[in-house]
This record gives sequence, C-alpha cells and structure tokens, in this order.
Amino acid sequence: MTHPSTHAPGTTLSEAGLPELDLSAVVAEQTDPLLFATVSGAHLYGFPSRDSDVDLRGAHLLPVAGLIGLREPEETRTRMWGRDGVEMDLVTHDLRKFVRLMLRRNGYVLEQLTSPLVAHTSAAHAELCAHVPDVVTSHHAHHYRGFAGTQWRLFEKSGELKPLLYTYRALLTGIHLMRSGEIQAHLPTLAAEVPEAPARLPELIEAKAAAEHEVAAVVTEDVRGEVERLHGVLDAAQAASGLRAETDALGALDDLVVRVRLQHAQG
Repeated sequence: MTHPSTHAPGTTLSEAGLPELDLSAVVAEQTDPLLFATVSGAHLYGFPSRDSDVDLRGAHLLPVAGLIGLREPEETRTRMWGRDGVEMDLVTHDLRKFVRLMLRRNGYVLEQLTSPLVAHTSAAHAELCAHVPDVVTSHHAHHYRGFAGTQWRLFEKSGELKPLLYTYRALLTGIHLMRSGEIQAHLPTLAAEVPEAPARLPELIEAKAAAEHEVAAVVTEDVRGEVERLHGVLDAAQAASGLRAETDALGALDDLVVRVRLQHAQG
C-alpha cells in the first residue's frame, strides 16, 4: 500500500516568486488564534502571472463559547487587502470545520494543508499534516475528476488559458496521487513526473505568466482529446491504486480537535 507524503512546513516563498509574507499584523488583528496560513492557487500550482492574486488559506480556532452559545459560529472568515499593488486574500475555517472537510475526501483542503508555501504555522498545523496519510483514499480521485470537469466547462465558455491549466493540473494531481500517494499540486513538477502529461504544458505555463486572463492559443479539439485521455488515465490509476478505500482517522482527528481547543481555552 502506498502512503501520502506531505511537504514540510517552512519552505520559503521565494521559489514561487513571492516575497516573504509578514502576516504578523494580520495575525494580531485576529480575534481568535490563527493555526496556519499557506499560499494556494496559481502560485502553489506553479503558473502565476504578473497580476495573479495571492491566495492564502488556513484554519483558525474559535473559543468554546463561540460553538456552544446561541449565536451562529463564525466558522469561515475572509479578509482581503492590498500590498504593493498585489491583491491578497486570507480565507480560514475553524479547526472543526477544516477537519470535517479533510474527512470528506476534499483534495483542495489537503493541498492547502500541505502547501510548501507557508506564511504562518503552529504545532497544530504540523499535527494536521501528520494525519494526511490517514485521510487520503482512492476516492479522492472523484474530487479531481469533478474539479477538472468544472474547469473544462469554464475553458469552453471563455477560451482562457487559466481554466485550461487548472483542468490539466487537477487531472495530473489526481493521477499522481493515485499512483504515488503523494499530494503534488505543482504543475511543472507534475509535467515532469507523469509520463502521460501533454508535451504542450511548459509552453502553456510560460504563456500564462504574461497575463492572468490570456486566451489559450490552442485548437480546442486537440486539447479536448488530451483531456479525455487524461480522464481515462485517472480512471485506470484509481482502479489500480494501492490507497485505502476508506479512512479510519475520525477518532484520532476528533481527539486532536478537542485537545487543541481545550489547550487554548486553558491558556
């Protein structure tokens, strides 16, 4: 059986063309602890353009009173701001909601959790990463299959390069995960490691760097054939995968959520 590996928190952001992100002011503004924040989106996927937003994703920790009182808990928070002409946004979920998403075969949150582009971390972040091997199943292929389908429909409507690259990225991430157990979201790396990756990818990635909404200079029927072929490769990779079919991590993650919240409540 294969087991998912994760990127170690703390990798510098410069490799992704980003400055070191000082979130100290943002963290200080939070009414509740921020457990982690990592860079997601095009910078994580390896095809940002000069005008790409910086997408930060993570988890915060609500107090016990916020969960058991009469008011609706603020389980998801969004904050947007600008820095040197670059738009940035931080979206976080309360720890309980984030872990529930982990248990729903949601590849997106696992990519956020294991992103090597770490802006803020904690011991709880490291613990969550350690549980990723217990969460990933062969059914995560469904997430990547569905996400690729959504992005392909966006490409058909707009003709833009961005959703086409997202389509390729989702399918290749799913194939790589089914075969190796590794969550790899970086498209240039996937292009080199997945033998079935289309040869045109480096050229498309280079074109995307010029503008966020660049029109794809491709023949739609050609890329349609590539995408359909990759769907078949993903189906075959899932059928042959050594990943478990179901997770047994509920108990351990439940203990983690309760323990972390109580530790913070007790100071």
